[in-house]
Amino acid sequence: MAEIVQEEGHKGKGKRKAKKHGTHIDMTPMVDLACLLLTFFMLTTAFNKPKVMEIILPEKPKENEKPPELDKDRALNVILVENDKVLWYVGLADPNKTLPVLAETDFSKDGIRKVLLQRNKELFTRVGNMKRDVMEGKLKIPRDSIDGRIKRFYKEDKSGPIVLIKAGDGVKYRNIVDIMDEMAITNIARYTLVDINPVEKTMVQNHKKSN
Repeated sequence: MAEIVQEEGHKGKGKRKAKKHGTHIDMTPMVDLACLLLTFFMLTTAFNKPKVMEIILPEKPKENEKPPELDKDRALNVILVENDKVLWYVGLADPNKTLPVLAETDFSKDGIRKVLLQRNKELFTRVGNMKRDVMEGKLKIPRDSIDGRIKRFYKEDKSGPIVLIKAGDGVKYRNIVDIMDEMAITNIARYTLVDINPVEKTMVQNHKKSN
């Protein structure tokens, strides 16, 4: 706000001299506005932090190194399809043998998570018991030691599933994020993203026709 300061002249005879008027600008509203803008940008910056997902990728095999053989009894194939549906089967699809039957589920709490927990019960219970002991004070170890111990549990796991995640036609990116979240929630030690093969595409088409 601008304020004009007027000065009164001397009373008396003679000509009056013109008085110069000074201008005073009140900066208080500008300071208030600056504080509001600063608070606004601080809050919006904090709320809009980028969300990232930590993914541990396997090391690239060395030259002429034979990849490890996949135990078909531990292989759990998870195929993502349209309409937020999930198809899964255990083992490997061999076109020269009878193809496995696809089971259908979704991303609800009684969906694919239940399937993963049933097949990863031993490791999930082991990690859960360790975290509970830390929260109750029975086990006093620093945070970095907790992460290191969980990684050791993963490395020692010899019975949990090896999950092969595959995306069919019409799958949303959100579904990929959802299934990765399920891997973390159920403490799956070994999983990977692979391409769906022609045999599995045929299995998916036959499943759709039968349903």
